[in-house]
Amino acid sequence: MLFHAPAHEVAAQAREGLDALSAVLLDAGLEQVEMIIDYTLPFTSKQADVILAGVHPESGEPSYTVIELKRWSSAEPVEGEPTLWHVDPHPRPVLNPVEQALRYSAYLASFNEALTGRPERITGAAYLYNATSLDLPDPHGPLFTAERARDFVSFLKERFAPLPGAAAAEELLKGRIRPAKHLMAIAADEVREREQLVLLDEQRVAYDEVLSAADRAQRSGEKTVVIVTGGPGTGKSAVALALLGELHRRGLTALHATGSAAFTKSIRKLAGAGSRETQKLFTHFNSFSRAERDSTDVLICDEAHRIRETSATRYTPSSQRTGKSQVEELIDAARVSVFLLDEFQTVRPGELGTVDMIRSTAEAKRLDCRIVDLQGHFRSGGSGAYLHWVQQLLHPPQDGPALWTPDGRTEVRVADSPRDLEGFLAERHSHGFTARMTAGMCWPWSVAKPGSPLPEDVRIGDWARPWSIFGDRAVEGAPPAALWAIDPAGFGQVGCVYTAQGFEYDWSGVIIGPDLVWRGDHWVTDRTASKDPVFRKAIADADVDRLIRNTYKVLLTRGMIGTVLYATDTETREKLRELTTSPASATA
Repeated sequence: MLFHAPAHEVAAQAREGLDALSAVLLDAGLEQVEMIIDYTLPFTSKQADVILAGVHPESGEPSYTVIELKRWSSAEPVEGEPTLWHVDPHPRPVLNPVEQALRYSAYLASFNEALTGRPERITGAAYLYNATSLDLPDPHGPLFTAERARDFVSFLKERFAPLPGAAAAEELLKGRIRPAKHLMAIAADEVREREQLVLLDEQRVAYDEVLSAADRAQRSGEKTVVIVTGGPGTGKSAVALALLGELHRRGLTALHATGSAAFTKSIRKLAGAGSRETQKLFTHFNSFSRAERDSTDVLICDEAHRIRETSATRYTPSSQRTGKSQVEELIDAARVSVFLLDEFQTVRPGELGTVDMIRSTAEAKRLDCRIVDLQGHFRSGGSGAYLHWVQQLLHPPQDGPALWTPDGRTEVRVADSPRDLEGFLAERHSHGFTARMTAGMCWPWSVAKPGSPLPEDVRIGDWARPWSIFGDRAVEGAPPAALWAIDPAGFGQVGCVYTAQGFEYDWSGVIIGPDLVWRGDHWVTDRTASKDPVFRKAIADADVDRLIRNTYKVLLTRGMIGTVLYATDTETREKLRELTTSPASATA
């Protein structure tokens, strides 16, 4: 059998599981079956432990099996949640390995054209070579242990003939990868018709935790709070929409709420097109100040880092003020409340959503509170390296920010001018890719008037472009700000963090303004360079620094394929070029 992985990677990983699997294949007479090790799933940082590739004994077609290898010796089922197990030393439930392998195979079948329309070619199984069946829960699927090695042999013989698997492995490895669909593009089908999203690992754990909590609420009225955390591109909104669709299909009352007007209006437009009832599923955090207790089965709070202290404003009559915090109102409104957040995406003063704040509120109400951390990356080509680079760029360690090392998954470029940045994006846009320009809020934002040219507020030298459009109406063919990220006519205007947060597009162009500049060996934030009115208030400089850096983190993590950078400050631009210059990251 051939190991499809660089030699140093094979040598570096634990050989125990591979040796155990190899022994089973040899015992089955399948020594010519190929083993593809640590196969990275398209558009994500997730890796399948092993994919076996060979020839099906009956059809003669290529045959594949995703194998998850676990050294676990025992596991305990999570009560009422058959797909989740407690496994030492994991502090929280994990997806059982059979479900993990089967979901990896389904995900791969949806992207690799070697499997398109032929999902029967691939399946999944788990091999816990250090456990006995008595030490494991019922996996409800093909799980094998050392004591069940004979059953594993029989399973493999049903999937593979004793023939060379090199051609099958080659077909999979060279299979064309279909483009990833953007979340908004599949939102309508996910919510209104059928399951579209294949959730993986911790995503599925979060999904199952919520569905189990909803079942408990139906049976006994038990209230539960579920907190789902994760950085940019970990799939928080995918989990939210998958849950909304499934709960809706189960006949439960479920609502999706955010603190983002742009995200809510966009999802209403796409998922709720032609259906007022579907549009009503999407609302805002401040809509629950007068909701009856437990009036909703499940309330899904997306972008929950944007939760504010209170839903009341200065215009709220005293008779309508509840005296409750906004998070209390959200928890009280539903039997199951779900909060999806990234604490490092707070970009405005007064955004207070944190794990500790939500958990302490739930505990004060004596409610069961469960936390799931999402670990995978589904944006930037699934490049965990890029997200780590962005984090180090904006929050450098003592020895300074890291060099960008191209990983073949996402592209990072530095433009010489805003015109070059726009030209690069326009060329990609002309070939059918989605692309948007964004910038820090370092220029005034004028109101566009019908019948007049769009005010070109973002001015850098002799280049000028308009911001996205204030208000709820299109002006001169340009969409309103809330739809800027999803309307093709949004290309050509510059978005800000308030119109970009929560969205994704193939190519992202980011203009770093004079509010964040590199000086010597560190970043300097300049609140006076920002035109964001929120910074005119009495806010500590340290908080302004944090919010400006968070703003650029959001902008830098919108691209699915790549990111083009331009800094208005010369020293900053040269630092970016120093950090990114390589044959694969040339000037745009």
